[in-house]
Amino acid sequence: MGEHNYRKADKPTMYFIGVTTGKSSIMKVFPEWARYLKLHDYVIKGIDFRLHDEPEAYREAVAFIREDPLSLGALVTTHKIDLFKACRDMFDKLGPYARIMEEVSCISKRNGKLQGQAKDPISSGLALEDFLPDNYWKETGAEILLMGAGGAAIALTSYLAGEERGSNKPSGIYVSNRSRKGLAGMKNIHQRLQVDIPVKYILAPVPEENDRVVNKLKPYSLVINATGLGKDTPGSPITDAAVFPENGIAWDFNYRGDLVFIKQAYTRQKERNLKIEDGWIYFIHGWTRFISEVCNIHIPVKGPVFAELAKIAVKFR
Repeated sequence: MGEHNYRKADKPTMYFIGVTTGKSSIMKVFPEWARYLKLHDYVIKGIDFRLHDEPEAYREAVAFIREDPLSLGALVTTHKIDLFKACRDMFDKLGPYARIMEEVSCISKRNGKLQGQAKDPISSGLALEDFLPDNYWKETGAEILLMGAGGAAIALTSYLAGEERGSNKPSGIYVSNRSRKGLAGMKNIHQRLQVDIPVKYILAPVPEENDRVVNKLKPYSLVINATGLGKDTPGSPITDAAVFPENGIAWDFNYRGDLVFIKQAYTRQKERNLKIEDGWIYFIHGWTRFISEVCNIHIPVKGPVFAELAKIAVKFR
């Protein structure tokens, strides 16, 4: 069955659809988590696709998961938008974020029905709140720069613009991307979400363009690497000449790879009084929300159980 040669699962199986899934810490973390959560015999398997693979490749994977009884679902990274476009008609139910953002990051089953959801607005929001002080935006007037206009960036902006946040929102959002198409797609989704924060969409085909935006951000602003640079492909979306905002925060959605962006931030940390975060807590929240959904079990987002899961995972960083 195609180049992936899908085989019927003989144990409850969750899949990880990505680019370099074998390098992810989840392959070592999941067996330990499964033991702690009493998910006996549950296993995880990776499915790697090329960036922007053929629609038929995504459809083949989704069809296999849908038809195989012990294949419970999949977490999708990198291919969230491409998989949605290729397989939209194959889902019995799509969650509201999946429909609005036109992406699927979580595939699951309920009562024989295949569900597609976009979980990133939840997991990215949880990760952000994990290190951001209460009322941060309201008290600082800070802005946010998202370098990359993919699913993760769209997810975070949708979270930040949520009505439940009241007036505690960034004073402005900058989104940069190497292609006009990505920016247009994000703008379209923001219009559908009725985002009420001022957003500037910036074409940045080279890192120097991102430097210009970083250099003019207000103090306390948040600079995010929402690209695959530093993980799936080497490099960073900025150059070494970029000057981070004073008292600002540098956040890389990636936690593995050469992480050049993180290294650049550390060289400026003392000079600019920077707080620096990688994607590790995002990884924890993303995977626990996914396991909760696919296995239909409750996993709290804080407290002793969550703390223990984080403690188990950190051994495999």
